[in-house]
Amino acid sequence: MINAAENTQTSVRLSMGHVALHYARPEDGPTAAKLLSLIGLVETQDLPLPNGTHFYRFVVHNDHYARGDGIFYLSAVPEAQQKLVDAVRDALKIGTAEEHPSVGEMRAALVADPEYSFHIGLLADSLEAVEQLVLDLRALEATDPAFKGRLKITLNRPMPGDAQIDARLDASPAFGDVTRYAYGRNGLQVFIETDLLVSGTLGESTVIEIDYVFPGHKSHVLSVVELG
Repeated sequence: MINAAENTQTSVRLSMGHVALHYARPEDGPTAAKLLSLIGLVETQDLPLPNGTHFYRFVVHNDHYARGDGIFYLSAVPEAQQKLVDAVRDALKIGTAEEHPSVGEMRAALVADPEYSFHIGLLADSLEAVEQLVLDLRALEATDPAFKGRLKITLNRPMPGDAQIDARLDASPAFGDVTRYAYGRNGLQVFIETDLLVSGTLGESTVIEIDYVFPGHKSHVLSVVELG
């Protein structure tokens, strides 16, 4: 038994190692991989598997190419997991007139707040790059058949109060008309929901969050949560 007095932080230094993402259908693999590349991840491996699917490895930056952290793995949903999700969906009668009311409640909560359930956050170091990503993904969803109807973009501005930040975002091609606000100041959020990636309680989609923190602020949306 470990003595509570001895159970103190050691000298180990941890970093975020990896996240494992899944796509539901084999044909969604290449499109899901393309989306991760468009977001800014760097593909380092595309491994064809005997079952006809592909296993992908991405990293958050070229600096992590050969490292053991900053990794995103992407593969098909394992068979046993998919069977369990299908059984849950059948039991809840999802998509039928007898659908369990909790399903609608959960979906409504996710619409109101993309952070409500499981999601993945990435931090960007360029506001201009985040703005361009939003514009590019909107155009992609509107024009590319592989992405049409499969991307939902939700934006949060930081809580108002900093005149310089407010003015910059008022003039932004991506955030100028946004009326949603984050749970904090001095940082913004982009939520990309897609059914190209599946996770969460309903096994339907995944939310990837792209954040940007304005420089020079020790207190921001990722360091202090505020409720308004």
